[in-house]
Amino acid sequence: MRNQTFVAEFLLLGLSKSLKIRLWLFGLFSVTYTITLVGNSIILTLIWLDHRLHTPMYFFLSHLAFVDICYTSSTVPQMLVNLQSPRQTISLVGCAVQMHVFLVLAITECILLAVMAYDRYVAICHPLHYTVLMNKRVCMKLAVATWMSGLLLPVAHTVLTWRLPFCGPNLIDHFFCEMPALLKLACADTKIVEKVTSVGCIFTLLIPISFILMTYIRILASVLKIQSAHGQHKAFSTCVSHVSVVVLFYGSAMFMYMRPESSHSADSDKIVSLFYSIFTPMFNPMIYSLRNKDMKGALVKILPQHKLC
Repeated sequence: MRNQTFVAEFLLLGLSKSLKIRLWLFGLFSVTYTITLVGNSIILTLIWLDHRLHTPMYFFLSHLAFVDICYTSSTVPQMLVNLQSPRQTISLVGCAVQMHVFLVLAITECILLAVMAYDRYVAICHPLHYTVLMNKRVCMKLAVATWMSGLLLPVAHTVLTWRLPFCGPNLIDHFFCEMPALLKLACADTKIVEKVTSVGCIFTLLIPISFILMTYIRILASVLKIQSAHGQHKAFSTCVSHVSVVVLFYGSAMFMYMRPESSHSADSDKIVSLFYSIFTPMFNPMIYSLRNKDMKGALVKILPQHKLC
């Protein structure tokens, strides 16, 4: 058997080779990351402090905020370090951990968005039975199932990917260890991993988004039966934020993982990855806070009230 030299670390090519552009990107992503942490932390704090927000909708929103904090933290800190370094390296073990944690959190968010759609469906289509169908015990079971799905579904992807030999080159044309970019470096047949990934996309992207679409078709049908325009607007307003997040997250994720391999390019993959790994977690708290009267009311309530004499 021919001897092979296996790589001990990977070199991330990142978003640009220019030092000037990298420093500009460092500033941009530092601000983005800070906004993400602060925005999602505010949502968690408001939901925890305001008892009016202790409802199923905000229970799942708190999980989404927590997922987004962890999700963006799995990639951005390493990227910020690399943007300032002459060599943007990551160890083999570090790359494996980053890829797995990223997949766990991405899949958790996929399932969680579907659960949140179900919550809106029950609230609008079965309002009289909402407190029974979405009681505390049911919400806890749905949350546990969501996290367990996120933890278990990516195991096969991780194991199969890291059983592949990586014997050089060690240049990852990406800003973090994302699986499609990694598979290009494997010096072995990756068809099995690609097939498992395709099956995984059915369970984590196609089935959840199909479920979300079906729930919103039912929601739309129910809302149109409401006689008053005010009632229709109120019902729609509870769904707008969730729909916006679904479009941002699923749109970019499906474009990345479900388009033909022949249409992939390193530059387009990196741009798309920016949307679902960095920008969407930043936009989520803005979308939910700016369009939500309850969240704005809770924020005003906990802010110090200074009366002018």
